[in-house]
Amino acid sequence: MSRKIWVFDTTLRDGEQVPGAKLNLYEKVEIAQQLKKLGVDIIEAGFPASSQGDFDAVQAVAQKVGNTSDIMITALARAVQADIDSVYNAVKYAENPMIHMVLGTSDIHVEKKFNKSRDQILQIGVNAVKYAKSLLPEVQYSTEDASRSEFEYLWKTIEAVMKAGATMINVPDTVGFAEPEEFGAMIYKLNDRMKNLNPNVLLSVHCHNDLGMATANTLAAVKNGADKVECTINGIGERAGNAALEEVVMALKTRNAVYNVNTRINTKEIINTSRLVSSFMGLDVQVNKAITGDNAFAHSSGIHQDGLLKSRDAYEIVHPEDVGLDDMELILTARSGRHAVKNALENLGFAQLAPKDFEGIFEGFLALADAKKEVYDHDLYVIVENYYEQHEKANVTNYSDHFFEFEDLQVVSNSSFPSASVKIRKGGKVFMSSAVGSGPIDALYSAIADITKINVKLVEYDISSVSRGKDALGKVKITIEHEGETYIAKAADTDILKASALAYMNAINSVIVTSLKEAPVQPAAVNS
Repeated sequence: MSRKIWVFDTTLRDGEQVPGAKLNLYEKVEIAQQLKKLGVDIIEAGFPASSQGDFDAVQAVAQKVGNTSDIMITALARAVQADIDSVYNAVKYAENPMIHMVLGTSDIHVEKKFNKSRDQILQIGVNAVKYAKSLLPEVQYSTEDASRSEFEYLWKTIEAVMKAGATMINVPDTVGFAEPEEFGAMIYKLNDRMKNLNPNVLLSVHCHNDLGMATANTLAAVKNGADKVECTINGIGERAGNAALEEVVMALKTRNAVYNVNTRINTKEIINTSRLVSSFMGLDVQVNKAITGDNAFAHSSGIHQDGLLKSRDAYEIVHPEDVGLDDMELILTARSGRHAVKNALENLGFAQLAPKDFEGIFEGFLALADAKKEVYDHDLYVIVENYYEQHEKANVTNYSDHFFEFEDLQVVSNSSFPSASVKIRKGGKVFMSSAVGSGPIDALYSAIADITKINVKLVEYDISSVSRGKDALGKVKITIEHEGETYIAKAADTDILKASALAYMNAINSVIVTSLKEAPVQPAAVNS
């Protein structure tokens, strides 16, 4: 029978400890609502003793998100009465509240951090649990730095706090020191002793990623009896971060025959949750990040694309639809093969290309791909048009007349009236426009919008550096909405303003592609 694994999310506590990732009350509540929709069992909403603002935010999460019994709300306390009182007063409004406290068990913490004896620390922990238990029935005790603790003292502590009333025991690999095999062996021994003492107490793990093994250690713990995993969205957290919720959950689901466990996570909400957390915290997800990275389901290798088009299972063990994405993404580059390009053309309506014509179009594609690096759908339309014009085909649809091509810009950035002027070509006509805005990018996009006349909403704008030095390359990614549809486009250039304009042009042209795909392709444009 499949065993349930509890999922404890600490994005709002451990995740928020990342420098520069501070969330306000509204943002914390919004993320907590999404975590509830995702299906986590427990939300750790913060560290209320740290500030009045954090106390208010935890209280708001308890009231607005914890108002049903299907989710538990907790917050962190040190093993001192004032902290425990702060947690209690913040989470008590939830239908299912819990007090979570932490105290070190390694000699480094006991002797150097607290300057006390092992027995003194153990007694502090027992007294804290007894006090917390007098306030709420659910109490979790975390043995900080457990992976570097002497095992028998660690067990002595766990045994004592269990007898004092702790309902969950959390075993953290606080500094990411553990190795999967040894961590799994430790969890196996603790689980055996705990189940013999009180089988109703849950055994939990909280792993950090300092050596890149947080997910592996978490999975090793599950395999060896852990009942609960503590994670963060996108793996954010102190230093190198925590075990990533999406990685742990999808590993358990994908390799269910190995782990034979289940969670109540709605995996189709993973991408929505990842994007919300990334947006509010201002922390980009690395492009090659498992499950939630931009490239996690993107394929540019011709060999891979060919295999995927023949069978998704050839190079996909997780389908993008499983985590909330629409589909896999085949990125058209110079490395893409004929199969991928032909598939992209068929999706645009060019389904009856003669072999000779396709080869000619493919040559045009390769020439553009070498120059442009990444080829978009609107580029394919223009490639097809150019091919037919060069070969004097009759009644060719003038696709280039539909798309906008950026030519030049001038931007003035100052605190009073940031302004931008742009020159854009559409077909044989050149358009110019100027606009002011709240900043240089706002002015630039307003000037472009004045020309394109396509009503879109800018949802997200992101810029990052992909190289260094005087010729550093800036990459811009934007997300826009048009009539309920979302479009994501990218562009790169040594001039970040030009990259911003090109990304916007790519997004606008993607909107136009959608309208063209809805219209039938003229037969003369596809027949030899």
